[in-house]
Amino acid sequence: MHWPAVLAAGSPSDPTAPPTTPVTLDDAQKSATEAAGWVEENWSTWLAIGLRILLIVIIASVLRVLVRRALTKLIDRMNRSAQAVEGTALGGLLVNAERRRQRSEAIGSVLRSVASFLIMGTAALMILGVLNINLAPLLASAGVAGVAIGFGARNLVTDFLSGVFMILEDQYGVGDSIDAGVASGEVVEVGLRVTKLRGDNGEIWYVRNGEIKRIGNLSQGWATAAVDVQVRPTEDLDRVRAAITEAAESMAKDEPWNERLWGPVEVLGLNEVLLDSMVIRVSAKTMPGKALGVERELRWRIKRALDAAGIRIVGGAPLPPEDPTPDPSAAVAAPSALNNPTSPQSLATAPIPQGPGLAK
Repeated sequence: MHWPAVLAAGSPSDPTAPPTTPVTLDDAQKSATEAAGWVEENWSTWLAIGLRILLIVIIASVLRVLVRRALTKLIDRMNRSAQAVEGTALGGLLVNAERRRQRSEAIGSVLRSVASFLIMGTAALMILGVLNINLAPLLASAGVAGVAIGFGARNLVTDFLSGVFMILEDQYGVGDSIDAGVASGEVVEVGLRVTKLRGDNGEIWYVRNGEIKRIGNLSQGWATAAVDVQVRPTEDLDRVRAAITEAAESMAKDEPWNERLWGPVEVLGLNEVLLDSMVIRVSAKTMPGKALGVERELRWRIKRALDAAGIRIVGGAPLPPEDPTPDPSAAVAAPSALNNPTSPQSLATAPIPQGPGLAK
């Protein structure tokens, strides 16, 4: 007889049941002996299962700590490499420390989360396998639940995956000026789900990463400063080119324009030739994000150089004649028909002659 059955028989739950035979000391001793034998028979199995579970938990925890520590050291090394060039010419031109820091932190957060999920998830499945739990229904249910959650939160999943690939591919970072289609401005913060932009008027745009279909980064590589100079069509092109070249060379020697200009200022030639003007295109390769300031300074210096050379910049309203000559007939009134006594107008205004019969 199994010992739980003996205990159940000794303590009936129904008070109306007929009295049973009282448990004797021999029966109790026999039940205790059976229970001890059952425990002695299975304790080795329990101990083996417990040790296996404990070993799995310890190995998973140690592996998780080691992987997270390795990822943290890798991220710290990336940050130190960014700080090493900060303050130098290369760091000022190409590297944004805050951008590198946020990008490395985001990548590290994603990698740590993925590593923890894989390690602890594998450990949980191994523990369930040790306990002889059938994993097939559990995995099937998890698959169905994952599909349902994926359909319900597909926008969230899309935003998250888009943010991960944007960060890994380094499409943009903090401090970059970008055109994201739905909004444009300077990147303030890059997240896994939302990118924060500051517009030209100071407004903050929160753009979901899944909504960004294209990115125009104005801060990577180099930029182009283009200036159109409109002068009269009678000007000497060689004099105009010489004045512009002199202003450009002077600008390239001054600070901070000598760092912002990444190439010589080129006079590309005539862009348009009109009846009252001609347009000369001037271009220069500049530091990313500095094209607008270079264009303003270049216009300023070209205007001063052309004024010094006596070359006039035109545009807007039509120009007056170059050598206006006064018209001598402008101050003379038009001739009147009344000046001619034989004209019909003069005859019509002549007094009517009176006949002799009318005179008194």
